[in-house]
Amino acid sequence: MHKKRNEKDRKRLKRKIHIRKRLHGTADRPRMTVFRSNKNLFVQVIDDEQGKTLASISTLEKEFSSMKATVKDAEKLGEAMGKRLVENKINTVVFDRNGYLYHGVVKSLADGARKAGIVF
Repeated sequence: MHKKRNEKDRKRLKRKIHIRKRLHGTADRPRMTVFRSNKNLFVQVIDDEQGKTLASISTLEKEFSSMKATVKDAEKLGEAMGKRLVENKINTVVFDRNGYLYHGVVKSLADGARKAGIVF
């Protein structure tokens, strides 16, 4: 059982490294990265030039604690993240799917952020 889990993680990390070779966040266009576990979702917007996190959101925060890592909740979390970015005057980002396939939870989170007015 553990061997299969480690193999999945290894493959995802390999994809992640391959993707990150091409993606780079700047102050004008920061990188929006997604991490999903079985229970929670985490989103960070990062300026790679300074190495700083500009904004973040997760289902562990008090106001989003009722959300789970589902497609419906991911879209709501993406919209909330989009609103935070608009408040911080960030309109465009580079989307980093972090080695995950672009469907399901990751796709709905991205769609939610687009609904809030974020361009990528």
